[in-house]
Amino acid sequence: MSWSDLRNGRFSQEGGEYFITFNTDNKREYFSDFNLACLFCLQIAINERKHNCIWLTWVLMPDHFHGLLRLGKNAELSMVVGALKGASSFAINKELKRTGRLWQASFYDHALRLDDDRENISRYIVANPLRKNLVKRIGDYPFWNSIYL
Repeated sequence: MSWSDLRNGRFSQEGGEYFITFNTDNKREYFSDFNLACLFCLQIAINERKHNCIWLTWVLMPDHFHGLLRLGKNAELSMVVGALKGASSFAINKELKRTGRLWQASFYDHALRLDDDRENISRYIVANPLRKNLVKRIGDYPFWNSIYL
C-alpha cells in the first residue's frame, strides 16, 4: 500500500481519537537501544504540548510505534503524527551523528467510534511487548504509557 493510498480518505476531527501505527525505515530496531528509546519518549510530551493533542496510550517497540491519539482544538492528524516522527528523527539522528530517514514515510490510522472500547484498545496496544516476547510482564517494559491502565 502506497503513502497516497494510506492518506486517501484520512479525516482529522477536533476531539477525534485515532489508533496510530508507524514503522522505522526498513524495520530497523533502533529502539532496542535504551537511550534512543528514551529520546523518542521525550518527544511524545513535547508533541502533546506543541500540537494540542494527547497520546492516551502508546507503546514504543524496537521497530515501530503504536498509539491512541486524541486531537485537541485546531490539531490536525497528519501534522501531529508528522511532527512526532520529524522531531524524533532529528533528535535520534543527532544522537547517532548521522542523517537519513528514521521512519517509513507513511503511517496507519484508524478513527475510533464512540462505542469503541478504549480500555480494550489500550490493552491491545500495551500488550505488544508481551506478544513479541520482549518481557514476561508489561511492568518490566519501560516504553509505554496509558491513561486507561
